[in-house]
Amino acid sequence: MAEDGSVAPMERKWKHPVFVFFKDIRLVFKMDSLGKEILGVAVPAAMAFAADPVASLIDTVFIGHIGPVEIAAVGVSIAIFNQVSKVAIFPLVSITTSFVAEEETIERLNNKVAKDESIVNKDETKEFMKDDNDDVKLENLENGSVIITNEQKELPPKEGFNTSPCKHMTVTESTSNKLKLKKQKRNIPSASTALLFGAVLGLLETLLLVFLAEPLLSLMGIKSGSKMLLPAHKYLTLRALGAPAVLLSLAMQGVFRGFKDTKTPLYATVIGDVANIILDPILIFACKLGVSGAAIAHVLSQYLISIILLVKLMQQVDLLPPTLKALQFSRFLKNGLLLLFKVLAATSCVTLAASLATRLGATPMAAFQVCLQVWLTSSLLADGLAVAGQAIIATSFAEKNYERATSTASRVLLMGCVMGVGLGVFIGLGLQFGSGVFTKDINVKHIITIGLPFVAGTQPINSIAFVFDGVNFGASDFAYSAYSMIIVAIGSIGTLFALYKAAGFVGIWVALSIFMGLRAIAGIWRIGTGTGPWSFLWN
Repeated sequence: MAEDGSVAPMERKWKHPVFVFFKDIRLVFKMDSLGKEILGVAVPAAMAFAADPVASLIDTVFIGHIGPVEIAAVGVSIAIFNQVSKVAIFPLVSITTSFVAEEETIERLNNKVAKDESIVNKDETKEFMKDDNDDVKLENLENGSVIITNEQKELPPKEGFNTSPCKHMTVTESTSNKLKLKKQKRNIPSASTALLFGAVLGLLETLLLVFLAEPLLSLMGIKSGSKMLLPAHKYLTLRALGAPAVLLSLAMQGVFRGFKDTKTPLYATVIGDVANIILDPILIFACKLGVSGAAIAHVLSQYLISIILLVKLMQQVDLLPPTLKALQFSRFLKNGLLLLFKVLAATSCVTLAASLATRLGATPMAAFQVCLQVWLTSSLLADGLAVAGQAIIATSFAEKNYERATSTASRVLLMGCVMGVGLGVFIGLGLQFGSGVFTKDINVKHIITIGLPFVAGTQPINSIAFVFDGVNFGASDFAYSAYSMIIVAIGSIGTLFALYKAAGFVGIWVALSIFMGLRAIAGIWRIGTGTGPWSFLWN
């Protein structure tokens, strides 16, 4: 920090931006202030991210005991639901976290300036009062300066006012409480905008999935004569009823992440998912509802999560903006559309892979569903680091503290690489000996072992790719994220078709591995070349 209060240029031994990736390599395990802040945000966020996929894994375990047809059908329905949900919510959550972090930082800095000015004004008022103590009386300067004249002291209290114990001032108890409540709540327009968009998009998603369930399932490879059609249709239409709750809860999680509060979303998600796990065997087996019971349990748990988050958010944020203009619709739409293209490109590859696996038959699709759920569950753990990086980097850019932004980017990427290696080893051993947890079918278990090297081996690459998303979002580099993902997806989709025809199930996983590798390279390229918001790295 320079003497004038500005941020001093960074001093680095090597000037090329690519060396930023190794800036804190010796500090990756150090629990300094930055390390503690990253883990304080990342660990609860990762647990919250993993909670829902873990619940889906448990759904898969229960449904797997019904039969391979049912687990394959539910796998297709989940792929459709996740595709539509991610298209709707991923852009909203990502920009909400960045915008809320920026607005919260600006509000905090403005409050600090106002407090400093208040102290100056208080000192000036005291000097003024020394000259005329007989005419004025200053009360309660620390909690809001109030000047009471001798004439005002003689006035009787107005009707409805309670007389204060202090002789020189009269206040209303209700007004005092309102002012205290207002002071406690934050004024974050992006929070209100996110909830509004989440509610509208959730309703639209429900209507889309309910009325277009059969065409979407047909598009995924489940034709009218397939045994998978009936259970898939039941699960998808029932699961669609929970779309408003899913989108609202994720929008609110984006707000809390902007506050660097990942414990509240974790608290709500764990309660909801525990309820889901309890309801699963009751509704699936005791009530004999089958896949419908699994869908109902999931929907009820999502509404429980939304209610908990909404109550917590209303205690912290004033969700009623002063004007419609404060909602910043244009800013959300502009950046949201960019990320919409990104998520369409990203999820299209995974959804296409599921569709191609469906065409291989019920047994390969069942194995693919198990592998995919494990792949996504473990990979999403990296999103905890991505959220921490995004929130801290967004705050650092708002403060123009580029040294902190660079240190955060370097640290979370190194942590992501280490975590990916650990996950690869854990999954490699766990799925090798634990595939029987998901299914008793010998053929399905055999195909799972074929996909295992890809699921485990890509974990370091996946972790780096996901963390780079958070780093770029923190820098509000939404345009590059969108355009680079479109280019990656175009190449990956062509590769997916080619390798599917050449090698079937194995070809699908090779293509998915290439897809994640290209995503990681795109992230490395942006910072490594010092372009866009990272151009300051050349200084």
